[in-house]
Amino acid sequence: MNHPSLLHRLEALIRNEWQQLTALTPSKRRWQMPFAAALATGLPLVVGAYFGHLEYGLISSLGGLVFLYQPNTPLSHRMTWLMACAFGMSASYTLGAIVHFLPLAKAVMLGFITVLVSMVARFYRVGPPGSLFFVMVAAIAAYSPGTVEEIPLRVGLLTMGTLLASLIAFCYSLHILRLEAPEAIAPLPPADFDFIVLDSIVIGACVCLSLAIAQALQLDRPYWVPISCVAVIQGVSLRAVWNRQLHRVLGTAIGMLLAWGIISLPLSPWSIAPIVIALTFIIESTVVRHYGLAVIFITPLTIVLAEAPTLGQLPAVELLQSRFIDTVLGCLIGLAGGLCLHNVRFRAIVGRQLRRLTPARLRD
Repeated sequence: MNHPSLLHRLEALIRNEWQQLTALTPSKRRWQMPFAAALATGLPLVVGAYFGHLEYGLISSLGGLVFLYQPNTPLSHRMTWLMACAFGMSASYTLGAIVHFLPLAKAVMLGFITVLVSMVARFYRVGPPGSLFFVMVAAIAAYSPGTVEEIPLRVGLLTMGTLLASLIAFCYSLHILRLEAPEAIAPLPPADFDFIVLDSIVIGACVCLSLAIAQALQLDRPYWVPISCVAVIQGVSLRAVWNRQLHRVLGTAIGMLLAWGIISLPLSPWSIAPIVIALTFIIESTVVRHYGLAVIFITPLTIVLAEAPTLGQLPAVELLQSRFIDTVLGCLIGLAGGLCLHNVRFRAIVGRQLRRLTPARLRD
């Protein structure tokens, strides 16, 4: 008697999941924004190729990601906002670079950085990508080889990338504000303890755990695990967390084919820059419409940015397999963290303990 009903429910579930997976979100984003974002990440690579130091351009291109934090507000506000994000990006990278020399403290420090940037991002209601790129640059810096003496150079290179991105953002803003009116500056809503403190600590704990597990498994590139974890767990709801991890895993799997095709090309410093510019333009044109579709292009972009100096030294299959395993592991940990984060009972128990440890003046 119940067999047909079970089949109907299963069919409805599959249909709903397919709709969630393939749904496209309408977007009014103009082409100028993806183009400017592509310049912010690609021009440092052109400069690096010109001077024969592609590795310097790669660090500065990470700083160029700060362009994506630009709000649609009046010019004075958006530039102040962007410069504040640039400072946060440089600070995160600096902490990551310092902890590179403290292997046993990497997971704890990355968790601390995640808690800190998540609290600030949530307090000031920073929109997507939220704390993701701050955590990403810290994780990459923590696993970038180098000496103590090179830390000021690397931090300076990333800061120069953020400054170039700010200059590009300024020119872009002058143009785009002639085409469309800016949004009003929304007042900050009252600070909520659970939203700012509880959520940030849970996210930071999951990121710390994800990196600790990656280190325990002796993965070749453990920093991709916490990056995937924070990308998934940031979903505003459990449904959003589930969709993000599904989009990220499937998008990464398909993106591996594109990445394999790019890696198989005879790459040079001068060919990497246009590839990064093209991929960034496509990503910023599609991410607002469909996250999974954008991940297909995010996969080869991140591989090129992180592995450009060593491309060709390792078999492409080994590199892609390692990246996929890292992504799946990070997504699973992020999904588990999302289940806790959006569980009422878990929030009540953990929130109660956190409030006991927090001074009364900071609880409200």
